[in-house]
Amino acid sequence: MEVQIMHSTPGRPVIPGWRLIISDAGRFWAFRTHLFPRAAVRAGAESAVDADTFDEIQAIVAEQEETARAALVEGVIS
Repeated sequence: MEVQIMHSTPGRPVIPGWRLIISDAGRFWAFRTHLFPRAAVRAGAESAVDADTFDEIQAIVAEQEETARAALVEGVIS
């Protein structure tokens, strides 16, 4: 299986703070460049996700970031 690492070059999709990889089958994988804090992980945030399209991977990454933000805000408020 061939894997292409996606860099921030013109015409290539990027998500700041995440490294994108696309498989030879066209599946998108995203890996957070810095791991989430422990509280975010306990709340369910995942630093490695996959999807069939770039739009889907963007949505999944946004969900993970929101889960992490919510967990961290809750930890500060509690």
